[in-house]
Amino acid sequence: MKRIALCLALLGLLGLGGQALAVICTIDEVPAATLLLPYFEVDFSNPNGANTLFSINNASATAVLAHVVVWSDLSKVILDFNVYLTGYDVQTISVSDLLHGILPRTASAGQDPGDTISPKGAFSQDINFASCSGLLPPPATLPASFVAHLQAATTGQPDALFSGHCFGRAIPGPTATDNIGRGYITVDTVNNCTFRNPGSAGYFAPGGSGDATDQNVLWGDYFYVNNAQNLADGNPLVHIEASPTNPSTTTAGAYTFYGRYDTPAFSAADNREPLSTNFATRFLNGGTFSGGTDLIVWRDSHSTGAQEADFVCSQLSSANPWYPLGQEGIVIFDEQEQPNLIPPFPVSPQPGPNVIVPFPAETQSVHVNGAALPVPYAFGWLYLNLNTTIPSEPAPADPAADQAWVVTRMTAQGRFSVGFDAVQLDSACAALHFCPGGSCGP
Repeated sequence: MKRIALCLALLGLLGLGGQALAVICTIDEVPAATLLLPYFEVDFSNPNGANTLFSINNASATAVLAHVVVWSDLSKVILDFNVYLTGYDVQTISVSDLLHGILPRTASAGQDPGDTISPKGAFSQDINFASCSGLLPPPATLPASFVAHLQAATTGQPDALFSGHCFGRAIPGPTATDNIGRGYITVDTVNNCTFRNPGSAGYFAPGGSGDATDQNVLWGDYFYVNNAQNLADGNPLVHIEASPTNPSTTTAGAYTFYGRYDTPAFSAADNREPLSTNFATRFLNGGTFSGGTDLIVWRDSHSTGAQEADFVCSQLSSANPWYPLGQEGIVIFDEQEQPNLIPPFPVSPQPGPNVIVPFPAETQSVHVNGAALPVPYAFGWLYLNLNTTIPSEPAPADPAADQAWVVTRMTAQGRFSVGFDAVQLDSACAALHFCPGGSCGP
């Protein structure tokens, strides 16, 4: 009898543990309906240089479809495609391959009757998605003109396929504009093979009744690799859960992950939980970590309707009125807890804490104690309140709330690197408008 009671108690604890694993408004590493790769880099000049790898995994025995969208660093859609996953499947993708026109080859049972493209395991379901006929498997390579578009769009260069316009920022290199492709990637569970994207009408509908579903079955990871520098590090992808019943993800005006793309904006039709707005993370610039610290920062501009809009390259700010994104406050602490809002300025009057704008785009990698983010200490930590009000753009119930994601990378050049997510101090479900010492504001 005692043994039965003990088993029942353990089962009860396991049941509670299963419920605790999936908490809406808490970004935790559990199967999700959307995955976010917050930043990628691909070096087009050096095949042994920077590249980014990521995986899409199916936690369920049920076969599913995933829709992958590649975005520029200004959140312009530059490529989207579908991936079929049998039960318990895994698909590893090289971003360099994508930007050279090589897509992952997958196909559901109807397009793969011989079970050779997407073979299933003994415990896995393999079904037919009729909507994928003619779309899966993708062609072996994309046309050269489209590959040129992908590389121009991710390096901020004039795009011949789009009248010489741009999709992203051109980042200066040591002597000229560098040749590094940058952006971010989202992956959603979908009901059907589609070429619509999150900003398209019909992609989201309440309860997962649009293209996108509310199936919390995806998980994955990513790696930054640089053979030329002998560096590699990685992290779990950002796992974003959906709920068709939680008020935080179903109430009009709530801040949801894709809220700006809902129809109407911030109607919560996407049902996805938002990310955080306040973060804490360490930095080390010296000692063992001779390469210093870099912050990868993904942000939400609230901008709608322009997700595929190319722009005249010389008109970045006028074409993207939200740019640059500011913040409510950044506080720099040394390891004796001494705060510094910004490093001393060489003239008077001294500027306020928001004069520096280190994270202006929707995704970027910023070196701590570089020109964009100067710090007065070699070792310490950063309090980042990345909330900001964005004029002329739609807003959730809290107009100053602005979701973000922060990843910290520390390197010893030619030896090793480590990467980890910054500590989340809140959720955009209830954004924290706070800075230590009351230092928020101009």
